[in-house]
Amino acid sequence: MSSAYTNAKYFIDKKKTMTQSSDILQTKKQPSDRARRSTSNTSLICKSLTDKSFTYNKLSHLSIAILLGLTTVSMTAQAETTGIEESRGSAALVDTSAPIAALSKLTSLDDTKPLKVTVPTIQEFKTKVGVPVAFVQTTALPIVDIDLRFNAGSARDGSIRKEGFGIANMTATMLTQGTKQLDENAFTQAGETLGIDLNSSAYKDMFVVSLRSLSDDKHLLPAIDLMTQMLSDPAFDEQILARDKARLLVGLQQQKQDPGSLASIAFNQALYGEHPYAHQTPGTLDSVPNIDRQQLLEFKNRYLVAANASIAMTGNLTLSQAKKLAEDITTGLPAGQKAAALPEPKPLDQAKNIHIPFPSTQTTILMGQLGNKRATNPQDQQQQTNFAVGNEVMAGGNFNARLMTEVRQNLGYTYGITGSMTPMLEKGPYQIGFSTRNDKARAAIDASLAVINDTLDKGITSSEMRLTTDNLKNSFPMSFASNAGINSLLGMMTFYQLPNSYLNDYIKRIDQVKLTGVNQTLRETLKPDDFLIVTVGQNDPWEDKENK
Repeated sequence: MSSAYTNAKYFIDKKKTMTQSSDILQTKKQPSDRARRSTSNTSLICKSLTDKSFTYNKLSHLSIAILLGLTTVSMTAQAETTGIEESRGSAALVDTSAPIAALSKLTSLDDTKPLKVTVPTIQEFKTKVGVPVAFVQTTALPIVDIDLRFNAGSARDGSIRKEGFGIANMTATMLTQGTKQLDENAFTQAGETLGIDLNSSAYKDMFVVSLRSLSDDKHLLPAIDLMTQMLSDPAFDEQILARDKARLLVGLQQQKQDPGSLASIAFNQALYGEHPYAHQTPGTLDSVPNIDRQQLLEFKNRYLVAANASIAMTGNLTLSQAKKLAEDITTGLPAGQKAAALPEPKPLDQAKNIHIPFPSTQTTILMGQLGNKRATNPQDQQQQTNFAVGNEVMAGGNFNARLMTEVRQNLGYTYGITGSMTPMLEKGPYQIGFSTRNDKARAAIDASLAVINDTLDKGITSSEMRLTTDNLKNSFPMSFASNAGINSLLGMMTFYQLPNSYLNDYIKRIDQVKLTGVNQTLRETLKPDDFLIVTVGQNDPWEDKENK
Protein backbone atom coordinates (compact mmCIF):
# COMPACT_ATOMS: atom_id res chain seq x y z
CA MET A 1 0.00 0.00 0.00
CA SER A 2 1.54 3.36 -1.02
CA SER A 3 2.32 6.06 1.49
CA ALA A 4 0.10 8.46 -0.48
CA TYR A 5 -2.89 6.13 -0.07
CA THR A 6 -2.18 5.63 3.64
CA ASN A 7 -1.96 9.36 4.22
CA ALA A 8 -5.09 10.05 2.20
CA LYS A 9 -7.04 7.40 4.10
CA TYR A 10 -5.81 8.77 7.42
CA PHE A 11 -6.88 12.31 6.60
CA ILE A 12 -10.31 11.35 5.28
CA ASP A 13 -11.09 9.15 8.29
CA LYS A 14 -9.56 11.65 10.68
CA LYS A 15 -11.62 14.48 9.27
CA LYS A 16 -14.77 12.39 9.68
CA THR A 17 -14.21 11.34 13.26
CA MET A 18 -12.15 14.01 14.99
CA THR A 19 -13.88 15.60 17.95
CA GLN A 20 -15.21 19.06 17.24
CA SER A 21 -13.65 21.72 19.45
CA SER A 22 -16.82 23.83 19.63
CA ASP A 23 -18.61 24.03 23.01
CA ILE A 24 -21.90 22.39 21.93
CA LEU A 25 -20.94 18.75 22.49
CA GLN A 26 -18.66 18.71 19.47
CA THR A 27 -21.60 17.76 17.30
CA LYS A 28 -20.39 19.53 14.20
CA LYS A 29 -17.60 17.11 13.28
CA GLN A 30 -18.26 14.28 15.64
CA PRO A 31 -20.45 11.28 14.75
CA SER A 32 -23.85 11.38 16.37
CA ASP A 33 -24.35 9.74 19.75
CA ARG A 34 -26.55 7.15 18.05
CA ALA A 35 -23.77 6.18 15.64
CA ARG A 36 -21.29 5.97 18.52
CA ARG A 37 -23.67 4.04 20.72
CA SER A 38 -23.99 1.27 18.19
CA THR A 39 -20.32 0.45 18.68
CA SER A 40 -21.03 -1.10 22.09
CA ASN A 41 -22.43 -4.22 20.45
CA THR A 42 -19.90 -7.01 20.63
CA SER A 43 -20.25 -7.77 16.94
CA LEU A 44 -18.75 -4.34 16.26
CA ILE A 45 -16.20 -4.45 19.07
CA CYS A 46 -13.24 -4.00 16.76
CA LYS A 47 -14.68 -0.63 15.84
CA SER A 48 -15.13 0.44 19.48
CA LEU A 49 -11.74 -0.74 20.65
CA THR A 50 -9.99 2.52 19.86
CA ASP A 51 -11.85 4.45 22.63
CA LYS A 52 -10.27 7.73 21.66
CA SER A 53 -10.99 11.10 20.15
CA PHE A 54 -10.68 9.81 16.63
CA THR A 55 -10.66 6.43 14.84
CA TYR A 56 -9.02 5.04 11.76
CA ASN A 57 -11.75 3.70 9.47
CA LYS A 58 -10.99 1.76 6.30
CA LEU A 59 -11.35 3.42 2.92
CA SER A 60 -12.06 0.70 0.37
CA HIS A 61 -9.96 0.23 -2.76
CA LEU A 62 -13.23 0.44 -4.68
CA SER A 63 -13.82 3.97 -3.37
CA ILE A 64 -10.32 4.99 -4.42
CA ALA A 65 -10.87 3.47 -7.84
CA ILE A 66 -14.15 5.34 -8.22
CA LEU A 67 -12.54 8.61 -7.19
CA LEU A 68 -9.68 8.11 -9.65
CA GLY A 69 -12.14 7.17 -12.36
CA LEU A 70 -14.22 10.27 -11.79
CA THR A 71 -11.09 12.40 -11.82
CA THR A 72 -10.07 10.92 -15.18
CA VAL A 73 -13.52 11.53 -16.63
CA SER A 74 -13.50 15.09 -15.34
CA MET A 75 -10.07 15.79 -16.83
CA THR A 76 -11.13 14.32 -20.17
CA ALA A 77 -14.31 16.39 -20.23
CA GLN A 78 -12.34 19.50 -19.36
CA ALA A 79 -9.91 18.88 -22.21
CA GLU A 80 -12.75 18.39 -24.66
CA THR A 81 -14.51 21.54 -23.45
CA THR A 82 -11.31 23.54 -23.79
CA GLY A 83 -10.96 22.44 -27.38
CA ILE A 84 -14.51 23.50 -28.19
CA GLU A 85 -14.05 26.93 -26.64
CA GLU A 86 -10.83 27.51 -28.52
CA SER A 87 -12.58 26.69 -31.80
CA ARG A 88 -15.21 29.33 -31.07
CA GLY A 89 -12.85 32.18 -30.40
CA SER A 90 -10.05 33.39 -28.18
CA ALA A 91 -10.73 34.06 -24.51
CA ALA A 92 -8.53 37.12 -24.87
CA LEU A 93 -11.46 38.87 -26.51
CA VAL A 94 -13.33 38.90 -23.14
CA ASP A 95 -12.93 42.07 -21.11
CA THR A 96 -12.09 40.61 -17.72
CA SER A 97 -12.02 44.03 -16.07
CA ALA A 98 -15.67 44.76 -16.83
CA PRO A 99 -18.26 44.16 -14.08
CA ILE A 100 -20.56 41.16 -14.30
CA ALA A 101 -23.77 42.66 -15.59
CA ALA A 102 -25.98 39.97 -14.07
CA LEU A 103 -24.96 40.93 -10.52
CA SER A 104 -26.65 44.31 -10.83
CA LYS A 105 -29.97 42.53 -11.39
CA LEU A 106 -29.71 40.35 -8.26
CA THR A 107 -31.75 42.66 -6.07
CA SER A 108 -32.13 39.91 -3.46
CA LEU A 109 -28.53 40.56 -2.41
CA ASP A 110 -29.61 43.96 -1.14
CA ASP A 111 -32.05 42.35 1.28
CA THR A 112 -29.59 40.00 2.98
CA LYS A 113 -30.27 39.98 6.71
CA PRO A 114 -28.25 38.63 9.65
CA LEU A 115 -28.81 34.99 10.53
CA LYS A 116 -31.67 34.52 12.98
CA VAL A 117 -31.59 31.25 14.89
CA THR A 118 -34.54 29.80 16.78
CA VAL A 119 -33.39 27.05 19.12
CA PRO A 120 -35.71 24.18 20.05
CA THR A 121 -38.09 24.79 22.94
CA ILE A 122 -36.92 22.62 25.83
CA GLN A 123 -39.38 21.55 28.51
CA GLU A 124 -37.93 20.27 31.77
CA PHE A 125 -39.46 18.20 34.56
CA LYS A 126 -38.56 15.45 37.03
CA THR A 127 -40.04 12.03 37.52
CA LYS A 128 -41.47 10.91 40.85
CA VAL A 129 -38.15 9.25 41.73
CA GLY A 130 -36.26 12.46 40.96
CA VAL A 131 -34.78 11.76 37.51
CA PRO A 132 -34.38 15.02 35.53
CA VAL A 133 -35.92 14.99 32.03
CA ALA A 134 -35.43 17.35 29.07
CA PHE A 135 -38.09 17.10 26.35
CA VAL A 136 -38.42 18.69 22.91
CA GLN A 137 -41.62 18.17 20.95
CA THR A 138 -41.16 17.65 17.20
CA THR A 139 -44.11 16.73 14.99
CA ALA A 140 -42.57 16.54 11.54
CA LEU A 141 -41.90 12.79 11.80
CA PRO A 142 -43.74 10.02 13.73
CA ILE A 143 -40.55 9.14 15.63
CA VAL A 144 -39.40 9.29 19.24
CA ASP A 145 -35.75 9.33 20.41
CA ILE A 146 -34.98 8.60 24.07
CA ASP A 147 -31.59 8.66 25.81
CA LEU A 148 -31.23 7.43 29.37
CA ARG A 149 -27.77 8.42 30.62
CA PHE A 150 -26.01 7.35 33.79
CA ASN A 151 -22.89 8.74 35.43
CA ALA A 152 -21.39 5.30 35.08
CA GLY A 153 -18.70 4.93 32.43
CA SER A 154 -15.55 2.84 32.35
CA ALA A 155 -13.97 5.25 34.83
CA ARG A 156 -16.03 3.34 37.45
CA ASP A 157 -14.59 -0.10 36.56
CA GLY A 158 -12.01 0.08 39.32
CA SER A 159 -14.68 0.60 41.99
CA ILE A 160 -16.10 -2.87 41.21
CA ARG A 161 -12.77 -4.68 41.08
CA LYS A 162 -9.23 -3.34 41.13
CA GLU A 163 -8.02 -3.15 37.53
CA GLY A 164 -11.39 -4.51 36.44
CA PHE A 165 -11.07 -2.77 33.10
CA GLY A 166 -13.94 -3.59 30.75
CA ILE A 167 -16.74 -4.20 33.28
CA ALA A 168 -18.87 -1.22 32.18
CA ASN A 169 -18.38 -2.09 28.53
CA MET A 170 -19.35 -5.73 29.05
CA THR A 171 -22.41 -4.68 31.05
CA ALA A 172 -23.53 -2.48 28.17
CA THR A 173 -22.92 -5.28 25.67
CA MET A 174 -24.94 -7.85 27.58
CA LEU A 175 -27.93 -5.65 28.44
CA THR A 176 -29.24 -6.17 24.91
CA GLN A 177 -28.57 -9.92 24.91
CA GLY A 178 -31.61 -11.17 26.75
CA THR A 179 -33.60 -10.76 29.95
CA LYS A 180 -35.03 -13.15 32.52
CA GLN A 181 -38.29 -13.15 30.54
CA LEU A 182 -36.80 -13.29 27.01
CA ASP A 183 -33.69 -15.17 25.95
CA GLU A 184 -31.26 -13.59 23.50
CA ASN A 185 -33.06 -14.76 20.36
CA ALA A 186 -36.52 -13.81 21.63
CA PHE A 187 -35.31 -10.37 22.78
CA THR A 188 -33.67 -9.68 19.42
CA GLN A 189 -36.74 -10.89 17.53
CA ALA A 190 -39.03 -8.67 19.60
CA GLY A 191 -36.96 -5.60 18.76
CA GLU A 192 -36.77 -6.46 15.07
CA THR A 193 -40.51 -7.06 14.87
CA LEU A 194 -41.17 -3.59 16.28
CA GLY A 195 -38.54 -2.06 13.99
CA ILE A 196 -36.91 -0.21 16.89
CA ASP A 197 -33.32 0.76 17.57
CA LEU A 198 -32.51 -0.22 21.17
CA ASN A 199 -28.89 0.00 22.28
CA SER A 200 -26.66 0.42 25.30
CA SER A 201 -23.06 1.58 25.39
CA ALA A 202 -20.35 2.67 27.81
CA TYR A 203 -17.87 5.51 27.49
CA LYS A 204 -15.30 6.84 29.93
CA ASP A 205 -17.77 9.14 31.70
CA MET A 206 -21.21 7.87 30.88
CA PHE A 207 -23.38 4.82 30.31
CA VAL A 208 -26.14 5.33 27.72
CA VAL A 209 -29.30 3.34 26.99
CA SER A 210 -30.98 4.66 23.85
CA LEU A 211 -34.23 3.95 22.05
CA ARG A 212 -35.64 5.07 18.71
CA SER A 213 -39.18 4.00 17.88
CA LEU A 214 -42.25 5.02 15.94
CA SER A 215 -44.38 7.25 18.14
CA ASP A 216 -47.70 5.41 17.95
CA ASP A 217 -48.70 3.34 20.99
CA LYS A 218 -48.64 0.08 19.01
CA HIS A 219 -44.87 0.39 18.59
CA LEU A 220 -43.72 2.73 21.33
CA LEU A 221 -45.29 1.07 24.39
CA PRO A 222 -43.88 -2.43 23.70
CA ALA A 223 -40.53 -0.76 22.96
CA ILE A 224 -40.54 0.96 26.36
CA ASP A 225 -41.37 -2.41 27.93
CA LEU A 226 -38.28 -3.99 26.32
CA MET A 227 -36.18 -1.05 27.49
CA THR A 228 -37.30 -1.39 31.09
CA GLN A 229 -36.89 -5.16 31.02
CA MET A 230 -33.26 -4.95 29.99
CA LEU A 231 -32.58 -2.44 32.76
CA SER A 232 -34.38 -4.25 35.58
CA ASP A 233 -33.95 -7.94 34.70
CA PRO A 234 -30.96 -8.55 32.40
CA ALA A 235 -30.07 -12.22 32.01
CA PHE A 236 -26.26 -11.87 31.93
CA ASP A 237 -26.17 -15.47 30.70
CA GLU A 238 -22.90 -17.25 31.55
CA GLN A 239 -22.55 -18.89 28.14
CA ILE A 240 -23.15 -15.62 26.31
CA LEU A 241 -20.65 -13.91 28.60
CA ALA A 242 -18.01 -16.50 27.71
CA ARG A 243 -18.73 -15.97 24.01
CA ASP A 244 -18.54 -12.18 24.37
CA LYS A 245 -15.22 -12.37 26.20
CA ALA A 246 -13.75 -14.63 23.53
CA ARG A 247 -14.81 -12.24 20.78
CA LEU A 248 -13.50 -9.26 22.67
CA LEU A 249 -10.12 -10.90 23.24
CA VAL A 250 -9.79 -11.50 19.49
CA GLY A 251 -10.53 -7.83 18.87
CA LEU A 252 -8.02 -6.70 21.50
CA GLN A 253 -5.38 -8.93 19.92
CA GLN A 254 -6.10 -7.46 16.48
CA GLN A 255 -5.79 -4.01 17.99
CA LYS A 256 -2.06 -4.56 18.21
CA GLN A 257 -1.94 -4.31 14.41
CA ASP A 258 -3.50 -0.82 14.38
CA PRO A 259 -0.92 1.96 14.89
CA GLY A 260 -3.67 4.48 15.68
CA SER A 261 -4.98 2.32 18.53
CA LEU A 262 -1.48 1.74 19.87
CA ALA A 263 -0.77 5.47 19.86
CA SER A 264 -4.05 6.32 21.61
CA ILE A 265 -3.62 3.69 24.33
CA ALA A 266 -0.06 4.80 25.05
CA PHE A 267 -1.07 8.47 25.03
CA ASN A 268 -3.87 8.00 27.58
CA GLN A 269 -1.78 5.80 29.84
CA ALA A 270 1.10 8.27 29.88
CA LEU A 271 -1.16 11.33 30.25
CA TYR A 272 -3.39 10.00 33.05
CA GLY A 273 -1.17 7.55 34.92
CA GLU A 274 -3.23 6.09 37.79
CA HIS A 275 -6.35 8.11 36.99
CA PRO A 276 -9.46 6.13 35.87
CA TYR A 277 -9.31 7.81 32.44
CA ALA A 278 -6.01 6.07 31.72
CA HIS A 279 -7.46 2.72 30.63
CA GLN A 280 -9.47 2.02 27.50
CA THR A 281 -13.18 1.29 27.87
CA PRO A 282 -13.25 -2.25 26.33
CA GLY A 283 -10.60 -3.48 28.76
CA THR A 284 -7.29 -5.26 28.21
CA LEU A 285 -6.06 -8.73 27.34
CA ASP A 286 -5.29 -9.24 31.03
CA SER A 287 -8.50 -7.82 32.52
CA VAL A 288 -11.22 -9.20 30.22
CA PRO A 289 -10.75 -12.90 31.12
CA ASN A 290 -11.40 -12.02 34.79
CA ILE A 291 -14.80 -10.38 34.20
CA ASP A 292 -17.63 -12.47 35.70
CA ARG A 293 -21.39 -12.27 35.96
CA GLN A 294 -21.39 -11.09 39.56
CA GLN A 295 -19.31 -8.05 38.62
CA LEU A 296 -21.81 -7.11 35.92
CA LEU A 297 -24.69 -7.37 38.40
CA GLU A 298 -22.81 -5.29 40.94
CA PHE A 299 -22.07 -2.60 38.35
CA LYS A 300 -25.74 -2.47 37.29
CA ASN A 301 -27.06 -2.36 40.84
CA ARG A 302 -24.63 0.33 41.95
CA TYR A 303 -24.62 2.70 38.97
CA LEU A 304 -27.72 2.13 36.81
CA VAL A 305 -29.96 3.76 39.40
CA ALA A 306 -32.37 6.68 39.54
CA ALA A 307 -30.05 8.90 41.59
CA ASN A 308 -27.44 8.57 38.86
CA ALA A 309 -29.69 9.04 35.81
CA SER A 310 -30.99 11.70 33.42
CA ILE A 311 -33.29 11.47 30.39
CA ALA A 312 -33.41 13.26 27.04
CA MET A 313 -36.55 12.79 24.92
CA THR A 314 -37.32 14.20 21.46
CA GLY A 315 -40.17 13.40 19.13
CA ASN A 316 -43.82 13.36 18.20
CA LEU A 317 -45.25 13.41 21.73
CA THR A 318 -47.26 15.76 23.89
CA LEU A 319 -45.83 16.88 27.21
CA SER A 320 -48.24 14.63 29.11
CA GLN A 321 -47.21 11.63 26.99
CA ALA A 322 -43.54 12.42 27.59
CA LYS A 323 -44.13 12.57 31.35
CA LYS A 324 -45.90 9.22 31.34
CA LEU A 325 -43.12 7.57 29.34
CA ALA A 326 -40.48 8.98 31.68
CA GLU A 327 -42.38 7.54 34.65
CA ASP A 328 -42.65 4.15 32.92
CA ILE A 329 -38.88 4.10 32.27
CA THR A 330 -37.76 5.15 35.74
CA THR A 331 -40.32 3.53 38.04
CA GLY A 332 -38.47 0.21 38.01
CA LEU A 333 -35.05 1.74 38.61
CA PRO A 334 -33.59 1.29 42.12
CA ALA A 335 -33.29 4.59 43.97
CA GLY A 336 -29.56 4.08 44.60
CA GLN A 337 -26.99 6.75 45.30
CA LYS A 338 -25.32 9.31 43.09
CA ALA A 339 -21.86 8.28 41.90
CA ALA A 340 -18.95 9.86 43.73
CA ALA A 341 -16.96 12.57 41.98
CA LEU A 342 -13.97 11.36 39.99
CA PRO A 343 -10.50 12.46 41.12
CA GLU A 344 -8.92 15.40 39.31
CA PRO A 345 -6.11 14.31 36.96
CA LYS A 346 -2.72 15.98 37.32
CA PRO A 347 -0.95 17.44 34.28
CA LEU A 348 2.52 16.33 33.26
CA ASP A 349 5.19 18.64 34.66
CA GLN A 350 7.56 18.20 31.73
CA ALA A 351 7.65 17.08 28.11
CA LYS A 352 7.62 13.34 27.43
CA ASN A 353 8.37 11.41 24.24
CA ILE A 354 7.27 7.80 23.70
CA HIS A 355 8.10 5.68 20.65
CA ILE A 356 6.45 2.34 19.84
CA PRO A 357 8.22 0.29 17.12
CA PHE A 358 5.83 -0.76 14.35
CA PRO A 359 6.60 -2.26 10.93
CA SER A 360 5.21 0.44 8.65
CA THR A 361 6.34 3.00 6.10
CA GLN A 362 4.32 5.58 8.03
CA THR A 363 4.76 7.00 11.52
CA THR A 364 1.57 7.80 13.44
CA ILE A 365 1.95 10.77 15.76
CA LEU A 366 -0.15 11.99 18.69
CA MET A 367 0.90 15.06 20.64
CA GLY A 368 -0.89 17.03 23.30
CA GLN A 369 -1.57 17.61 26.95
CA LEU A 370 -4.22 17.56 29.64
CA GLY A 371 -7.11 19.78 28.57
CA ASN A 372 -10.29 21.13 30.17
CA LYS A 373 -13.36 19.69 31.86
CA ARG A 374 -16.87 20.43 30.59
CA ALA A 375 -17.66 24.07 31.38
CA THR A 376 -20.83 24.49 33.47
CA ASN A 377 -20.81 28.22 34.36
CA PRO A 378 -21.05 31.22 31.99
CA GLN A 379 -17.50 32.45 32.56
CA ASP A 380 -15.89 29.07 31.83
CA GLN A 381 -18.23 28.53 28.87
CA GLN A 382 -17.04 31.81 27.36
CA GLN A 383 -13.45 30.67 27.83
CA GLN A 384 -14.35 27.39 26.15
CA THR A 385 -15.77 29.30 23.19
CA ASN A 386 -12.68 31.50 23.01
CA PHE A 387 -10.48 28.43 22.84
CA ALA A 388 -12.71 26.77 20.26
CA VAL A 389 -12.32 29.76 17.94
CA GLY A 390 -8.55 29.99 18.39
CA ASN A 391 -7.98 26.27 18.02
CA GLU A 392 -10.12 26.14 14.87
CA VAL A 393 -7.80 28.72 13.30
CA MET A 394 -4.66 26.90 14.41
CA ALA A 395 -5.57 23.20 14.22
CA GLY A 396 -9.18 22.84 13.11
CA GLY A 397 -8.46 20.39 10.31
CA ASN A 398 -9.86 22.53 7.48
CA PHE A 399 -7.56 23.71 4.69
CA ASN A 400 -7.42 27.24 6.11
CA ALA A 401 -6.05 26.07 9.46
CA ARG A 402 -2.45 27.03 10.11
CA LEU A 403 -1.19 23.52 10.84
CA MET A 404 -2.83 22.19 7.70
CA THR A 405 -1.44 25.04 5.57
CA GLU A 406 2.14 24.70 6.81
CA VAL A 407 2.62 20.99 7.51
CA ARG A 408 0.50 19.69 4.62
CA GLN A 409 0.47 22.32 1.90
CA ASN A 410 3.82 24.10 2.28
CA LEU A 411 6.00 21.25 3.56
CA GLY A 412 4.14 18.22 2.19
CA TYR A 413 4.72 16.11 5.31
CA THR A 414 1.18 14.80 5.68
CA TYR A 415 -2.21 14.67 4.00
CA GLY A 416 -4.02 15.80 7.12
CA ILE A 417 -3.31 17.17 10.59
CA THR A 418 -5.90 18.28 13.12
CA GLY A 419 -6.26 18.91 16.83
CA SER A 420 -9.11 19.21 19.30
CA MET A 421 -10.15 19.42 22.93
CA THR A 422 -12.30 16.66 24.48
CA PRO A 423 -13.90 18.07 27.65
CA MET A 424 -15.37 15.50 30.06
CA LEU A 425 -16.56 15.39 33.69
CA GLU A 426 -12.91 15.83 34.61
CA LYS A 427 -10.16 17.24 32.42
CA GLY A 428 -10.11 15.54 29.05
CA PRO A 429 -7.19 15.42 26.60
CA TYR A 430 -6.11 17.96 24.02
CA GLN A 431 -4.67 16.06 21.06
CA ILE A 432 -3.11 16.82 17.70
CA GLY A 433 -2.78 13.83 15.38
CA PHE A 434 -1.36 13.01 11.96
CA SER A 435 0.81 10.50 10.11
CA THR A 436 3.85 10.98 7.89
CA ARG A 437 6.72 9.10 6.24
CA ASN A 438 9.10 7.51 8.71
CA ASP A 439 12.06 9.62 7.57
CA LYS A 440 10.03 12.84 7.95
CA ALA A 441 8.58 12.18 11.41
CA ARG A 442 10.96 14.35 13.40
CA ALA A 443 10.82 17.20 10.89
CA ALA A 444 7.00 17.07 10.87
CA ILE A 445 6.88 17.15 14.67
CA ASP A 446 9.26 20.12 14.81
CA ALA A 447 7.28 21.96 12.12
CA SER A 448 4.01 21.38 14.00
CA LEU A 449 5.45 22.67 17.27
CA ALA A 450 6.83 25.70 15.44
CA VAL A 451 3.37 26.57 14.11
CA ILE A 452 1.84 26.19 17.57
CA ASN A 453 4.50 28.34 19.22
CA ASP A 454 4.22 31.00 16.51
CA THR A 455 0.45 31.11 16.98
CA LEU A 456 0.81 31.49 20.73
CA ASP A 457 3.51 34.18 20.37
CA LYS A 458 1.86 36.30 17.67
CA GLY A 459 -1.80 35.31 18.06
CA ILE A 460 -4.41 34.78 15.40
CA THR A 461 -5.58 37.67 13.21
CA SER A 462 -8.91 39.47 13.25
CA SER A 463 -9.77 38.19 9.75
CA GLU A 464 -9.10 34.60 10.83
CA MET A 465 -11.29 35.12 13.88
CA ARG A 466 -14.16 36.57 11.82
CA LEU A 467 -14.05 33.69 9.35
CA THR A 468 -14.23 31.17 12.19
CA THR A 469 -16.97 32.89 14.20
CA ASP A 470 -19.10 33.26 11.06
CA ASN A 471 -18.63 29.54 10.36
CA LEU A 472 -19.60 28.54 13.90
CA LYS A 473 -22.71 30.71 13.90
CA ASN A 474 -23.89 29.67 10.45
CA SER A 475 -23.36 25.96 11.12
CA PHE A 476 -24.95 26.04 14.57
CA PRO A 477 -28.53 25.40 13.34
CA MET A 478 -27.35 22.12 11.77
CA SER A 479 -26.82 20.82 15.31
CA PHE A 480 -30.58 20.51 15.74
CA ALA A 481 -31.63 19.81 12.16
CA SER A 482 -32.86 16.32 13.09
CA ASN A 483 -34.45 14.48 16.00
CA ALA A 484 -31.15 12.68 16.61
CA GLY A 485 -29.22 15.96 16.64
CA ILE A 486 -31.63 17.59 19.07
CA ASN A 487 -31.63 14.58 21.37
CA SER A 488 -27.84 14.44 21.34
CA LEU A 489 -27.70 18.04 22.55
CA LEU A 490 -30.40 17.38 25.16
CA GLY A 491 -28.57 14.32 26.44
CA MET A 492 -25.33 16.25 26.81
CA MET A 493 -27.03 19.12 28.58
CA THR A 494 -28.89 16.93 31.07
CA PHE A 495 -25.84 14.78 31.77
CA TYR A 496 -23.62 17.79 32.52
CA GLN A 497 -26.51 19.62 34.24
CA LEU A 498 -26.40 22.61 31.92
CA PRO A 499 -29.29 25.13 31.93
CA ASN A 500 -31.58 25.69 28.94
CA SER A 501 -29.85 29.03 28.40
CA TYR A 502 -26.77 27.11 27.27
CA LEU A 503 -28.25 26.81 23.76
CA ASN A 504 -29.93 30.21 23.74
CA ASP A 505 -26.66 31.90 24.71
CA TYR A 506 -24.47 30.06 22.20
CA ILE A 507 -24.63 32.77 19.50
CA LYS A 508 -24.21 35.40 22.22
CA ARG A 509 -21.00 33.70 23.41
CA ILE A 510 -19.63 33.73 19.86
CA ASP A 511 -20.55 37.41 19.42
CA GLN A 512 -18.75 38.18 22.68
CA VAL A 513 -15.50 36.63 21.43
CA LYS A 514 -12.72 39.22 21.31
CA LEU A 515 -9.37 38.85 19.59
CA THR A 516 -7.41 39.58 22.74
CA GLY A 517 -9.50 37.07 24.69
CA VAL A 518 -8.97 34.32 22.11
CA ASN A 519 -5.20 34.78 22.03
CA GLN A 520 -4.97 35.01 25.81
CA THR A 521 -7.02 31.81 26.24
CA LEU A 522 -4.80 29.94 23.77
CA ARG A 523 -1.66 31.02 25.66
CA GLU A 524 -3.13 30.12 29.03
CA THR A 525 -4.36 26.70 27.87
CA LEU A 526 -1.64 25.25 25.63
CA LYS A 527 1.87 24.48 26.85
CA PRO A 528 3.71 22.98 23.85
CA ASP A 529 7.03 22.90 25.71
CA ASP A 530 5.46 20.27 28.00
CA PHE A 531 3.65 18.26 25.33
CA LEU A 532 3.37 14.50 25.51
CA ILE A 533 4.36 13.11 22.08
CA VAL A 534 3.70 9.50 21.09
CA THR A 535 5.05 8.05 17.84
CA VAL A 536 4.29 4.63 16.34
CA GLY A 537 6.45 3.63 13.38
CA GLN A 538 9.52 1.87 12.03
CA ASN A 539 12.11 4.36 13.25
CA ASP A 540 12.43 6.22 16.52
CA PRO A 541 12.42 9.92 15.52
CA TRP A 542 14.17 10.82 18.75
CA GLU A 543 17.20 8.61 17.98
CA ASP A 544 17.46 8.97 14.19
CA LYS A 545 20.58 11.09 13.67
CA GLU A 546 19.61 11.96 10.11
CA ASN A 547 16.27 13.38 11.25
CA LYS A 548 17.94 15.35 14.00
